[in-house]
Amino acid sequence: MIALGSDHGGFELKEQIKLHLSSKGVDFKDFGTDSEESISYVVPARAVSKAVLSKECELGILVCGTGIGISIAANRAKGIRAAVCTDAFCTKLSRLHNNANVLCLGGRVLAAQYALELVDVFLNTKFEGGRHLERINSIDMEIEEYR
Repeated sequence: MIALGSDHGGFELKEQIKLHLSSKGVDFKDFGTDSEESISYVVPARAVSKAVLSKECELGILVCGTGIGISIAANRAKGIRAAVCTDAFCTKLSRLHNNANVLCLGGRVLAAQYALELVDVFLNTKFEGGRHLERINSIDMEIEEYR
C-alpha cells in the first residue's frame, strides 16, 4: 500500500496520482488534504511519515507546491528518506542508492503526465543494497555528531 498526502498546492496533482494508481491496481491510502483550501504541509508530511514508519504503508508520495517544504517536514522523522525528484534519473537513483521511502513532488513545477512517470519509476525501482546499505544506516546521526 502507498501512503499519499498533499497540501493545498499539491492537491490537484495528488488527485491525479490517485487516478493513476487506481488504473494500475495499486492500493493506496490518502492522508489528505481533500481540497485546495490552505493547510500546512506539515500535516500530511507527518501522517504519511507515520504510515511508512509503522509499516502500514510500504512507501509514501507527498506533494506540495514545489516538493521542498513537504520533504523537509517529512525528513524530520527518523527513518524517513524523502526525496524531492524532478526527473527520472534522480527518481531512480533515490530508490537504487538512497532507498528513499517517500517521493516528494511539486504540483506547481511538474506537468501531471511527467509526474506520473516519476511515480512509476519510484514504485518500480528497488533498493540496490550492497555498498549503499552502510551509508543508509549511518544517516541517523545523533545531534552531537554535528557539533
